[in-house]
Amino acid sequence: MTRPANHEYDGAEARTSLLHSGAGMAGGTILSRISGIFRDSTVVAVIGFATLSDTYSLGNILPNIIYGLIIGGALNSVFVPQLVRHMKDDDDTGDAYADRLLTAVAIVLIAVAAAAVLAAPWIVHLYATSQYTPKDFNVAVAFARFCLPQIVFYGMFTLLSQVLTARGKFIAPFYAPIVNNVVVIITAIAFLGVYGTGQTTATISPGEIALLGTGTTLGVIAQALVLVPVMRASKYRWRPRFDFRHGGLGKAGGLAAWTIGLVLVNQATYVVITRLATSANVLAAKAGMVPVGLTSYQKANLLFILPHSVITVSLVTALLPRMSRAAAAHRMSDVSGDITQGMRLASAFLVPAAALMIVLGPRISRVLYGYGSASTQSAAATGKIAAAFALGLVPFTLYYVLLRGWYALEDTKTPFYVNLVLNVLNVAIAIPLFMLAGTANKVIALALASSAAFAVTVVVAWRLLGRRIGGLDSHQTIRTLVRMTIAAFILGGVAFGVSASLGRALPNGQAGNLVTLGAATLAGLGCYLGAAWAMRITEVTTMVADLRRKFRRT
Repeated sequence: MTRPANHEYDGAEARTSLLHSGAGMAGGTILSRISGIFRDSTVVAVIGFATLSDTYSLGNILPNIIYGLIIGGALNSVFVPQLVRHMKDDDDTGDAYADRLLTAVAIVLIAVAAAAVLAAPWIVHLYATSQYTPKDFNVAVAFARFCLPQIVFYGMFTLLSQVLTARGKFIAPFYAPIVNNVVVIITAIAFLGVYGTGQTTATISPGEIALLGTGTTLGVIAQALVLVPVMRASKYRWRPRFDFRHGGLGKAGGLAAWTIGLVLVNQATYVVITRLATSANVLAAKAGMVPVGLTSYQKANLLFILPHSVITVSLVTALLPRMSRAAAAHRMSDVSGDITQGMRLASAFLVPAAALMIVLGPRISRVLYGYGSASTQSAAATGKIAAAFALGLVPFTLYYVLLRGWYALEDTKTPFYVNLVLNVLNVAIAIPLFMLAGTANKVIALALASSAAFAVTVVVAWRLLGRRIGGLDSHQTIRTLVRMTIAAFILGGVAFGVSASLGRALPNGQAGNLVTLGAATLAGLGCYLGAAWAMRITEVTTMVADLRRKFRRT
């Protein structure tokens, strides 16, 4: 695929630019995720993995679900291209458009949050297993009512982040979640100091629920507010405007309709998954087995998505405005180049991360979650779920990049139908696998279904987008992915051998787990880099060279 020599796009230059642009965001994401892991570890140490933890997890995830259902998907995918376009075309560099957008979104979010708090019992009934006792159900509703106001602040955080992104200010939104995590960690420590551990849904008091629920919501509020001074520093100050009729929001609304439909399909699937996951914990409790349910599913999913969040999201955040400009100028070859560059660079990191998680998932989870009231068995089970998710990590991240290609083209209709395929496959695979799996493996079955669905759907997405933009350099990209996978098999074998050897030699405690995990990871990554050098995988060798130069400068 040839490109004009005078255009801004150049393969090596674009790769270096992407790595540099993503470095600051990746740094923020790493710190945010590390603090998030401490947050999760602290909360798990306080309330464990059993049904009480599931009720808290459900109450805390509902704001994300409802926010995503109503407007979140549109904010994340539609409005950056629109903001970029208005910054380019409008005399005021898009300030009035951003004012109207923020005002309209704030009105919608406040109304939705108020309605959700009132409707909390019906919402919990939809997502929770019918096997909950009345006390289980009431605790879940109480947590939900404390957490649902987060809808407003998740939305404002996302939209402020998108305005900053459109203006080339990528970094601050990636550090803001650290504030959220610190607030929740303080809340959990305060809970531990005042009330201790050992609570169940039958014994937890309204005051204990209020402390956990209020502290969790305060974290989200702080995360949104910390962006306000950054907005001012970027020379944009929000002034509420209500002249929506001819303000340019109509096109964005039309594009958002398909994205909201996409999110609706996702959440229909998530209803099925949460009901199955919460029922798995009830079944485990009845059988006297290790607690494994919604909390385990969520914690495993967070481990699975961590490398994607650090690498792919950072890269694509830097890519999307550039792809949007290229698409607006009908430079489809450059859109294709950015997408394939993003897929290869992300895979250079994600392929070894997936291999490490598949081999070391239980040990990683024991190090992170094997504290306090969380039993070692529950933590290890969570790691096995993460390993099952990791089988689909590369397809998941490739699918994510491909979808952003359509959004850069301002096409939200095609992603809706592709996503419909994904969700139908997920449910069609998850339900029979869940029914066939034993009690201890039911949540693992849900993770395997997700991985299988992404593996199939990414092929569909790839072919459709390639036809739309005149090709995706598929031969070279697949060749690169195959070589990375070969290197990852070597990584996995070495990491497994080191983990097994040291696991037998060292004491079976947290210190021994940590040493074994570190040694296995370093040995595996060393072999991966060696294999990548031998096979001349440019994306990996360039990444290493850039990191070396960066460290030398510092």
